[in-house]
Amino acid sequence: METKPSICFYFQVHQPDRLRQYRFFDIGNDSHYYDEFANRTIVRRVAERCYIPMNNLLLELIEKFGKKIKFAFSISGSVIEQLELYAPEALETFRKLSKTGCVEFLAETYSHSLASLISPTEFEKQVKLHSALIQKNFGKKPKCFRNTELIYSDEIGAKVAKMGFTTMLTEGAKHILGWKSPNFVFSNTINPKLNLLLRNFVLSYDIAFRFSDRSWQNWPVDVDKYIGWLKDAAKDGEVINLFMDYETFGEHQSASTGIMDFFKALPEAIFTKTDFEFCTPSEVSKKHTPVSPLNVPYAISWADEERDTTAWIGNELQNEAFSKLYELEDKVMAADDEQIAKDYLRLQESDHFYYMCTKFFSDGVVHNYFHPYDSPYEAFINYMNVLSDFILRVDEKLKQ
Repeated sequence: METKPSICFYFQVHQPDRLRQYRFFDIGNDSHYYDEFANRTIVRRVAERCYIPMNNLLLELIEKFGKKIKFAFSISGSVIEQLELYAPEALETFRKLSKTGCVEFLAETYSHSLASLISPTEFEKQVKLHSALIQKNFGKKPKCFRNTELIYSDEIGAKVAKMGFTTMLTEGAKHILGWKSPNFVFSNTINPKLNLLLRNFVLSYDIAFRFSDRSWQNWPVDVDKYIGWLKDAAKDGEVINLFMDYETFGEHQSASTGIMDFFKALPEAIFTKTDFEFCTPSEVSKKHTPVSPLNVPYAISWADEERDTTAWIGNELQNEAFSKLYELEDKVMAADDEQIAKDYLRLQESDHFYYMCTKFFSDGVVHNYFHPYDSPYEAFINYMNVLSDFILRVDEKLKQ
């Protein structure tokens, strides 16, 4: 009997802890780093525009189609903490989704960090912390892993396999795949027990970025058009992985664009007009056999045209901040202080480095959307001021 093709929807949910304007004269005098007003305002806005209405929509779809429909989420520890503080009712809707049995919650780094690129110890620590948080909130220990921004390499994959995960999500980057299609399951070259699910970035972008782009030649996107693209993609593979930011729905693209209505109508069309079966990442991994190992010697991600890590550590400002932060790892551990450990986690959020990015060419629009500073240099100065105070606190603690 022929195996039906799979469709796998995965959503990234993350909000960073935004830093307040932290001046040079604050260093050593004021260790309050965060812009609580901005954090509360943004989290509440995103909860009202995206998390609550979209979660309710998914609950409706699950009620309608039962176990036939499946979704997956990766929710950072950073956003869970903020939802607990500022929008507990939104967190409750995620818990409701968990109880349906139709939603898989994935493991990642606790603070959406770049630890996998520099510190195996910190990386593993954060993954364990995050898994415990997911189990506490949603009742199940995660089986699949999704690294920050889909960052992956052979070496990172081997570390993830060593932690006990059998499936990992990453980007179907053209420079890695060559002539191969992203629409199959692959495996890690070092440890073939780790299965890899690759994002079909073209079909993901059609929803995540191009849906409301009136200058795009295929605008407007309707369900029938999208179904046609899915069918074409299925001719060349076994699984279509649609991975995107959850904030796509209602926040990055407002409900007025029709994106919620599109998503509401899509499952019925998939069931009636195609052979696709909805699967969670774990189910895809069990259902389809890897076609070959995927050779990824250098880290890839889902960001920008390059699909590498230069959005976060691609210039001198970013590298300076990044290395200074991780030089503190042993000291932070030795300090053994709860507040210091908490701040260290927050300062590792990848967003802080993203704000320092100077790549404002092909991907400038995307970078500008997520930018709370007037310039990358301003982001760097603000972050380094905070880091300078943090270093003083760590050294002070170690003297005690």
